[in-house]
Amino acid sequence: MHRLYTFGLIILASLIFTLAACRGANTTSFPTTSNSDNAPPALYGYEIVNVYPHDPHAYTQGLLYDNGFLYESTGQHGESSLRKVELQTGKVIQRRDIDQIYFAEGLALLQGKLFQLTWQDNKGFIYDLETFAPQGEFTYSGEGWGLTHDGSSLIMSDGSNELRFLDPSTFRVERTIRVYEKENRLSELNELEYVKGEIFANIWQQDRVARIDPESGKLLGMIEMKGLLPDQDRLPNTDVLNGIAYDPSQDRLFVTGKYWPKLFEIKLNKKR
Repeated sequence: MHRLYTFGLIILASLIFTLAACRGANTTSFPTTSNSDNAPPALYGYEIVNVYPHDPHAYTQGLLYDNGFLYESTGQHGESSLRKVELQTGKVIQRRDIDQIYFAEGLALLQGKLFQLTWQDNKGFIYDLETFAPQGEFTYSGEGWGLTHDGSSLIMSDGSNELRFLDPSTFRVERTIRVYEKENRLSELNELEYVKGEIFANIWQQDRVARIDPESGKLLGMIEMKGLLPDQDRLPNTDVLNGIAYDPSQDRLFVTGKYWPKLFEIKLNKKR
């Protein structure tokens, strides 16, 4: 009887351990980061899950995903636009060209409206999500680079190491965070995406994406993206990595670049 009882306890303990391990397993595409004050930034690599066509004439400045479609802001004077794009085909199914005097930048979708920045004109535009009809304009100081939101505030980059949180109704700056890598300012934060309570930020002219704590500005992790676009797909005008979009319904992360012919769905792998 004692042996049977002991054996039963062993079986029960094994089952409990297995269930606990299953609960703790990370099944998401995004390994978690540590927000401990003393924890160094984690380092991530990537795995390509899917590859989709992307317009090689699109100078990608802002990118987001909503309800089965990508929405994209493209830059350059005379080329700037707002687009709705089919993910599977890369086909532009809706487009609004921006006045050639403006160089369009970051893009965010909040409260059923699209918000689009311009680079050096201190002006942003608001559009209806369905029709792209203009709904208003707003102003800000400094340059406009990337734009995303946390569900209540717009989050804007300006090419420095600062991120501004804006009230989406008044566009008043609510607060500012500053991002550092070790002792140095992590400047040229560019296209932004809010992913599971973190801010993902392209670093301009680098094949790296920073993972940032939106409360403190702490650098939580760095994603190394070198080699994502193969050399054989690069053309003379192919430019830098830029463009991050997240699909929360299926836990998918998409990235592309300026004048890239491809858009990638990736999964992150923690290296350190």
